[in-house]
Amino acid sequence: MTKLPIFTYPEPVLAQKAQPVAEITPEIAKLIEDMIQTMYESDGVGLAAPQVGHSIRLITLDETGPKERKSPMVLLNPEFVEQTGVKESEESCLSLPTFFCKVKRYETVTVRGMNEKGEAVEIQAEGLLAIILQHEIDHLEGKTLVDHASRLKRTMYDSKVKKWRKD
Repeated sequence: MTKLPIFTYPEPVLAQKAQPVAEITPEIAKLIEDMIQTMYESDGVGLAAPQVGHSIRLITLDETGPKERKSPMVLLNPEFVEQTGVKESEESCLSLPTFFCKVKRYETVTVRGMNEKGEAVEIQAEGLLAIILQHEIDHLEGKTLVDHASRLKRTMYDSKVKKWRKD
């Protein structure tokens, strides 16, 4: 398994709508393994394929991570079936170093997709798992946390990123 480089804002791949995965090829299977490895080594609880430069509808997550690593999950072509309630969560992102922001999310979600074996799965989630699913699926739609932030907070972060790129 290989730790992949994580693409950071404002990389164009993070703003694109990802394409569906037609079949699980050996390359996709390897990407899944590498994404799980990358997620754990980066102390993340979720990772979307666009974050490692692949504009495809694939996410990995583990609500027990990054320390316990008890229940890694893989979802290909995830889509929301049901979303209820509203909850505010404080979130960060591997693709947005040092950025935190409050986001309004659904309290409970039902997501349908395929697992790494190509089998249909449906996940009903609340709490942290529901937040992770929404955050990672946002990436597949070309949305990052900065898209949820106030204009002022986004402008301040854009200035910080420009400064980093100069240094």
